[in-house]
Amino acid sequence: MSKPIALIDCNNFYVSCERVFDPPLNGKPVIVLSNNDGCAVSRSAEAKALGIKMGVPLFKIKDLVKTAGVIVRSSNYALYGDLSARVDAVLSQFSPRIENYSIDESFLDLTDLPQTTDLHAFGTTIRATVLRWTGIPTCVGIGLTKTLAKLANHIAKTAERTPGHYPPEHAQVCHLGGLGAAEREALLASTDVGEVWGVGPRLRAQLQAQGVNTALDLARLSPAIARAHWGVVLERTVRELQGTPCMDLEDVPSPKKQIACTRSFGQPVLQLADLREAITEFACRAAEKLRRQNSHAAQVLAFVRTSPFRATPQYSQSVIVPLRTPCADSAAITRAALLALEAIYQPGYVYAKAGVMLLDLQPAGWPQAELDWDEADASASGGVHASERLMQAIDRIHQ
Repeated sequence: MSKPIALIDCNNFYVSCERVFDPPLNGKPVIVLSNNDGCAVSRSAEAKALGIKMGVPLFKIKDLVKTAGVIVRSSNYALYGDLSARVDAVLSQFSPRIENYSIDESFLDLTDLPQTTDLHAFGTTIRATVLRWTGIPTCVGIGLTKTLAKLANHIAKTAERTPGHYPPEHAQVCHLGGLGAAEREALLASTDVGEVWGVGPRLRAQLQAQGVNTALDLARLSPAIARAHWGVVLERTVRELQGTPCMDLEDVPSPKKQIACTRSFGQPVLQLADLREAITEFACRAAEKLRRQNSHAAQVLAFVRTSPFRATPQYSQSVIVPLRTPCADSAAITRAALLALEAIYQPGYVYAKAGVMLLDLQPAGWPQAELDWDEADASASGGVHASERLMQAIDRIHQ
């Protein structure tokens, strides 16, 4: 049975996060760069209007940046993660089932709403509330399947960004399920098939070669033909465009197979002491994420590297330190990460990035082949249960 699904997508998310804490950036062309300040990974509407493309290397647009007064910011993933969590907390007020599809996109299950609910007005309320409580602008797409919700969101964004492509009433919020068949088909006919979720450039070219040029053409394609020529994935897409749900919300995400905490430095780092401080912070943050998904790690990887964009000697190295017993203890993980750092650090290099990765993850309840603590650990902390209580206390303090 079909049920309404909403996709809430944050607009120009990294730039919007920067603007929350620096309001003078509003109305100005702003770009946020990737790790090592290499490429543009988020652009304000003003920067897009200047012709700055997603992923363009900074060195290729340095003259435009200077002449047009483009403001350039290094990425701050800690900030973006925090604001993403705040947006998610707001969205949880509107639905008990949420799938965090990415850092700036979430699906909401709207099944529990009364059937008389005006879903377009409801989407408008979601958007206004997120903006008021977090400062992050969003667009909302609503449909009877995840693919239709994703397509509705694309229409909402495009109608806001490019007036004239779609009717203005669909700007910011688009509810495909609330439209008549003719109006809905007109919107799909105005949408390139490459904008459909899951249709990449290669598949788009193959579909166009067979006369499937728009989202409406794809929706009218026989599911059997889609499967015979392109496989079960496209068949599922076709069925979803026709209103048959083939993908459920994954409101309880699967545990991650590895956990990483990395960051590019805001300024060059040369000293081991500075790297130790950074690695310690990364290890503690990674351990907290590990406990959040109720897992233990058996191996700890630490890495350092210089910037390929600086005219300095290059160096990049990593090493894995196994833990005697899989755990989620911040102290044990930090000790292992610092041991790894001591092994790979080389003086004389200008370091630009470092990080910690937790590997070989397993559920916290798995039986261990040996005791969880040795004599030294027991005398210091009172055993594994005391360690767990300590970690819980630290997590509550951080929260």
